[in-house]
Amino acid sequence: MVIMGLNACAGVPDGTPLRLHAPVAGTVAAENRSASHPLKLADGDYVEGTLDSGPEPAELRLIDREGRPLRLLLDRTTGRETFRFVADDRMAALRVTLRAPGGYQLALTRRIAVADQHPVLRGHLSPAIEALAAELQRGGDTAAFWRMAAARGTPLVEPLEPGRVVMTFLARGARRNVRLLGGPTSNHERLERLGDSDVWFKSFIVPSSTRLSYRIAPDVPDFPGTCRECREAILAQLQADPLNRRPWPADAPDPFNQHSLVELPDAPPQPGIAEPGIPAPESAGAAAPAGRLVTERFTSRILGNSREVAVYAPPGVDPAGEGTALMLLFDGPDYLDRRAPVPAMLDRLTGDGRLPPLVAVFIANPDAAARARELPANPAFAAMLADELLPWLAARQGIRPRPERTVLAGSSYGGLAAVTAVLERPDRFGNALSMSGSFWWHPDDAPPDRPEHVAGLVAARRRLPVRFFLSAGLFETAIDGEIGILESSRHLRDLLEAKGYEVAYRDYAAGHDHFAWRGALGDGLLALFQPSR
Repeated sequence: MVIMGLNACAGVPDGTPLRLHAPVAGTVAAENRSASHPLKLADGDYVEGTLDSGPEPAELRLIDREGRPLRLLLDRTTGRETFRFVADDRMAALRVTLRAPGGYQLALTRRIAVADQHPVLRGHLSPAIEALAAELQRGGDTAAFWRMAAARGTPLVEPLEPGRVVMTFLARGARRNVRLLGGPTSNHERLERLGDSDVWFKSFIVPSSTRLSYRIAPDVPDFPGTCRECREAILAQLQADPLNRRPWPADAPDPFNQHSLVELPDAPPQPGIAEPGIPAPESAGAAAPAGRLVTERFTSRILGNSREVAVYAPPGVDPAGEGTALMLLFDGPDYLDRRAPVPAMLDRLTGDGRLPPLVAVFIANPDAAARARELPANPAFAAMLADELLPWLAARQGIRPRPERTVLAGSSYGGLAAVTAVLERPDRFGNALSMSGSFWWHPDDAPPDRPEHVAGLVAARRRLPVRFFLSAGLFETAIDGEIGILESSRHLRDLLEAKGYEVAYRDYAAGHDHFAWRGALGDGLLALFQPSR
């Protein structure tokens, strides 16, 4: 430990030494306008202090034993200001300089020695895990804890403060590791083992409006490989949480084909999905839609491929009717299964008058490679929709909606496609509905400082006669320095509003998740087409 002082240091005036919590009042004369105060500190001390020079501008510097300046702490400040530094063995004094003769007060308010500079251990976020850790320290076991978890169901949800709870995901008896997908982050989270017990856990502080689906992966293989290969190995073990009370779908063939659901009491209603008196599809099986669903094969000359297209009209809706609206929904099969039963949702929303007559077209992808090629900001895909699919629908169904009654909708890449196709062809499509749109996407040749391609399109073009509904999950934030869906969606909203567009925007306490998107789709349709809007 190095002790520093000034008592007889050449070149430095011998002022009053500074000590912790002992303010020094001083004055400076007209001839030099400076005064120095010796320090007695140990190497590595963290120091905070204040200088009050009243109305006179002041400088505060650290100086060495020869009076040479080492560091400017405060520059031309007036009144009371705080300074901070970490001591080293060169520092001998603090020198105050005033612009005019006057008085000042200098004080050291905090000093933390190196030995005391360590994080404060606050225990576990979850009171249940904290209590279990204490029980294990006393020589107990985990039997009672697991009985409690089985009785309550997982994840454990414990109150924290109004609007926020502690949510703890659990796994039992894994040998090497446990990963969590679909939790309240965008990461493939690792659960932590509690000592050498059979309890693996991960706690988060989340809004009390959280709604998400998740899966766990115990004992994921670890092997040499690329980051992508290691992430893909997680898929081999992903399965539903055995202690969760809401497996989704309930009649899946095995846990490896199920998700587990979380829906906290303050989660917003999902229009047409889980309303009072209507069983939730995940618990009662997907309700058979009352409307008409026709699936055909559609071939595109522009894209050089074919795909399935399913056309749905709720009961009593005339596809060729004057007031009928049209929705083209990308990744169509994802919105026809038990995860997001959109036809049944449209039955309810049109049946009770909350939506006008609306025909939905569910557009499949030819394959996974085509999806990644066609959906992200592709003018050829927009041309296929406008110049081939719409005439095809008119010929088969008599559908001829006006642009202001037509909406393109999708999630992830589909949300990106909805917005970019509307910007590309506003003559045919007047509305875009994006759920967790991949607005982080950019072409491979985009400049590194311009990663948001769609934002650039909006900024560079004149305002068009189109409207937008954008939504994102609060858990879809940036990873590893890359811009996230939440940040890029909010930025796009701001740009659209600045250009004068009509934009409805929603944040949900959710992730990249069909369980949230099925509600966002209903919210978006109501925002764009509700008769009372």
